[in-house]
Amino acid sequence: MDKRSKIALYVIGAVILFMIIAEVTKPKALNWRDSYSAADKIPLGCYILFNELETFSDGEVLISERSVYEYLKDVDTTASKSLVFINNYLSFGSEESKTLMDFAKKGNTVFLSGNYFYGNALDSLNIVVERQYSNLYKKESNHKFTSPSLQKNNRLFKDVIENSHFSSIDTLNTTILGTVTTKDEDNYDETYPNFIKVDVGEKGGQFILHTNPFAFTNYHLMADNEDYAATVLSYLPKQQIIWDNNYKSGRKVVTSPLRYILNNTALKWAFYISMFSLILFVIFRGKRTQRITPVINKLENATVDFTRTIGELYYQHGDFTNIIEKKIQYFLEFVRRNYYLDTNQLNQNFIEKLAVKSSNTKEDAKALIDYLVFLKSKTNHTEQELIELNKKIEHFTKQKL
Repeated sequence: MDKRSKIALYVIGAVILFMIIAEVTKPKALNWRDSYSAADKIPLGCYILFNELETFSDGEVLISERSVYEYLKDVDTTASKSLVFINNYLSFGSEESKTLMDFAKKGNTVFLSGNYFYGNALDSLNIVVERQYSNLYKKESNHKFTSPSLQKNNRLFKDVIENSHFSSIDTLNTTILGTVTTKDEDNYDETYPNFIKVDVGEKGGQFILHTNPFAFTNYHLMADNEDYAATVLSYLPKQQIIWDNNYKSGRKVVTSPLRYILNNTALKWAFYISMFSLILFVIFRGKRTQRITPVINKLENATVDFTRTIGELYYQHGDFTNIIEKKIQYFLEFVRRNYYLDTNQLNQNFIEKLAVKSSNTKEDAKALIDYLVFLKSKTNHTEQELIELNKKIEHFTKQKL
């Protein structure tokens, strides 16, 4: 090895050593991602709550790491239990919703705390959740209990909070347990229910719904808001609790060895250094031994042909419902990707923003969104509805194209 090669290797080694020292010694940034996982000690994790949950449980706290449909098939329901869900959003499919409803009708309790909910079971409770999209994480809110004896446990949440409330409830079967009060643009108080109980079945089953999952995070439990969280959980009957650890934004998912490596700081940097060293080796070694690179024709993109074939197959079999569902999904993805809009709530606020960002009229935007909502509410669809949906989407997206 000549002198120049040795100097180059020394310089590369010094740079790598400096990078390692800098990475190891730099302070870690505080992780503010939504988690709600029992294992996470970050501000928006639920490590503290989970370790105190036995206070409210009759016996050992059970942990569900699977979907509701899978987990409840193996659970003994001869004794009543409370199933606890806490996450920023909670979404249940048709089978999961049916399982939840059957579980409650047997005399059990389902506790849900989230900013917004989806699922047939929640639709059958006749409740509507509305999110306050303005001033997220900034607008302070006063959370109060309706019971006069619990007023001392009311709390004002000043930060790290997203405000949601129930805009519609079934007054015949629903009991309001708590409210949230915020200031409107004119500095007047606006009060809405945000903590309710819905009776289900004839065996004392119930859904308890709450729209402030932030109250149960490590951040607020260490910020003098623990009495509020404890009071909310005190409405659970004294029975065994099942803690959901599956429907979590911070759920640990490891699907490949590479993902595990990249999630571990030490292994990640070892991987990067190895790749960097390998590239340098190839560059320097290739100057002497590289052969003429043969021309390889670019592979043809068969995605369009494949998509066309699958679409024709659905169409020939008259599966219009499947095609409509996919067209709606692709359109909403188009909106999220091009206009950076949240498509979870297709309300009036969403329609106004979509009309402005897409350069369409408000009437066109409302007509299309109303038609999407109408189609999503149906279980079976016709060819004419598919044609009409396609026309409306093509007319609406012509501004983008």
